[in-house]
Amino acid sequence: MAPKQSSSGMGGLLKLFALIIGVLSPVVYLLEKNLESFYIFDLDHLSTVSKRGIELYGNDTRAVVKHIVDELRGTADLQTYVNLDEEWVFSNAGGAMGAMYIIHASITEYLIIFGTAVGTEGHTGRHTADDYFHILTGTQTAYVPGSYEAEVYPPGSIHHLRRGTVKQYKMPEGCFALEYARGWIPPMLFFGFADSLSSTLDFPTLWRTSVVTGREMVNNLLKGKF
Repeated sequence: MAPKQSSSGMGGLLKLFALIIGVLSPVVYLLEKNLESFYIFDLDHLSTVSKRGIELYGNDTRAVVKHIVDELRGTADLQTYVNLDEEWVFSNAGGAMGAMYIIHASITEYLIIFGTAVGTEGHTGRHTADDYFHILTGTQTAYVPGSYEAEVYPPGSIHHLRRGTVKQYKMPEGCFALEYARGWIPPMLFFGFADSLSSTLDFPTLWRTSVVTGREMVNNLLKGKF
């Protein structure tokens, strides 16, 4: 009788799983078709703000970052969605290590300053969102299999990693970027946390990253920002 009960239990779980998929699929499809309506950041605006900061302050990265955050905060439609606290934390993902400051995090968007003073290299990850690196200082390079030349992104340029694609990338000493992702953000967190759980075992940083990210996502949800 035991095998029959086990088989029956497995069948019940499969039916429950199928039911959940059946219910969620149309919801996800509907949301996917309307993702654009959830975005509050404009790509052209972010590019303009970044370039203006570079023109005004050059290689003074701290001043460039402050200019970007202050200008975004001063934009009427964005001011309540911009985190002014520079809560820098290490970021280990895809073998690359740097640090980040979370300016905004919600279900469909995130905006951070990411970079390193000493240089790093790694795997971009294959994500559920489009990722735009607005290079502020330094020059980022990238590589895709089959190419014999590196993609080169100097200050003021944008490196667009399309959703579902993957590259090798490198950021030399003193390279920082305004990184903007739009799409489904929560699934990206698994990639962001994997190295901390399997390699660095830096649980205090993992905890701090989770707290800041979770706080910003929840606060924005309470404001009606999906």
